[in-house]
Amino acid sequence: MKPLLTHEVGSLDKPAWRVAAYAGRKVLPQQIENAAAWGRRIGVDGYEELVALLDKSPLDREQRRQVARWSSIYGLRFLESAGLDVVYDGEQQRTEMYNWVVAHSDGFDARGSVRSFDNKYYTKAAVNGPVALKAPFHDAEFSLLSDHAASELKVHVTGSYTIAAWSFDERYREHDLGQPADLRRRHRKDARRQLVLDIARNVIRPNIESLIALGARWIQVDEPGASTEPDELDLFVESFNETVAGLDAVFSTHLCFSDYELFFPAIEGMHGCAQYCVGFANDDSRDLGTSDDVRPGYQIIERFRDLPHEPALAVGVLDIHTDFIEPPELVRDRILYSVDVFGGPERVHVNPDCGLRTRSWDVAYAKLRNMVEGTELAKAKLGL
Repeated sequence: MKPLLTHEVGSLDKPAWRVAAYAGRKVLPQQIENAAAWGRRIGVDGYEELVALLDKSPLDREQRRQVARWSSIYGLRFLESAGLDVVYDGEQQRTEMYNWVVAHSDGFDARGSVRSFDNKYYTKAAVNGPVALKAPFHDAEFSLLSDHAASELKVHVTGSYTIAAWSFDERYREHDLGQPADLRRRHRKDARRQLVLDIARNVIRPNIESLIALGARWIQVDEPGASTEPDELDLFVESFNETVAGLDAVFSTHLCFSDYELFFPAIEGMHGCAQYCVGFANDDSRDLGTSDDVRPGYQIIERFRDLPHEPALAVGVLDIHTDFIEPPELVRDRILYSVDVFGGPERVHVNPDCGLRTRSWDVAYAKLRNMVEGTELAKAKLGL
């Protein structure tokens, strides 16, 4: 991996024209114009074909699938035109990172909607049968993007620990109310471990194996739920190792907002993780400078520097919870501080804190463009 690679972490907001069309509704004229305007702005070849299709709405099932494929191409071009080195499509064809996995797997039964963060929700399921992959569920999007990408691709796959942590367990845990507390705790731990590892072995790993067979070379295992239970971090590590062991690809993991001290020393036991994508900007100041006082969000990164397997750290430099557009100079200073802590740029990469689905395309685009510009300022300062 090259130093100071820029890339995204995951999701982008789904455009209003995509949402309306896929729901079988009439796409409004202003939404169609938005599709045309962004098509021109980010250089989508043949966007006029999409505009003509949207004008026919409401659409039948096959036409709705065509719109989903177009939104995937738009997401790809959005990130490429922003100037990122490594891209995907902002998860435009997926319903949601948890639901998409569950909907394509056996052994789950939907229970209802719960809030994840901000105003975002997901449909929580219960595990009530043997978990297994119905069929690989990222192959079609990866094949489409491979045909259209001008930049390097990184596929995002939700990890098994998060799927287990965000699900009800109605299969692995037996009724044990009459047992002593220590036996209940032991049984709970054994049941959780079996559930997590079954999802890793029977759902996530075979899906990744299929992607690799299609040519995927960089895969990011997303684990926003990794620190849900601090006493289970060893299980998160075990599940990652079980997912990727022996597979021929570069693997990253994305750790969402947390007290990152919780991950140490557990993640010292992770094998095959070449890069950690971690959010820091949301805890940082907006002041310029590279001193400890003005970079409070980045104090923890020395722990990642000292990991025995010497992974790259993709430092989050954009706060995805606000419309504040980080100036390039602020991005530059966050990068320079990180480089100084790491003793050089070789193991430092640059990304938003998390997926930008919480922000409009206008805001997300401005943030990403400034991120790329700030990275170039940092490179110039470092003589790269």
